[in-house]
Amino acid sequence: MAQKTYVCRVDEIEIGSPYIAKIRSFSVGVFRVGDSFHALLNVCPHRGAPLCEGPQCGTTAPVDLAEFIYHRENEIVRCAWHGWEFDIKSGTALVNPSVRARTFPVTIEADSVYVTA
Repeated sequence: MAQKTYVCRVDEIEIGSPYIAKIRSFSVGVFRVGDSFHALLNVCPHRGAPLCEGPQCGTTAPVDLAEFIYHRENEIVRCAWHGWEFDIKSGTALVNPSVRARTFPVTIEADSVYVTA
């Protein structure tokens, strides 16, 4: 049964630097994207790497011309092992939308961050 667990204070999570927390027997990364907070299981579904310890970044936009356009700043986490990129809000892999990292609901109460897992 899922339960709400205190993780940290809101001001302990900076954009671009996830907060890694232990919830029961597993590790979760809590990310700040703008004014919202999102949590992912700290396991890459590709090969089991510590996903949330990779960089919080953006990615290149799909374009028709021979140019690179960087977008989605801080909305992506890139696995440090093999470079797979995942949307932090949904857990969806950018290269293959059928692959997903597990997400958890995040709530903010009185400047405290809680994850329901």
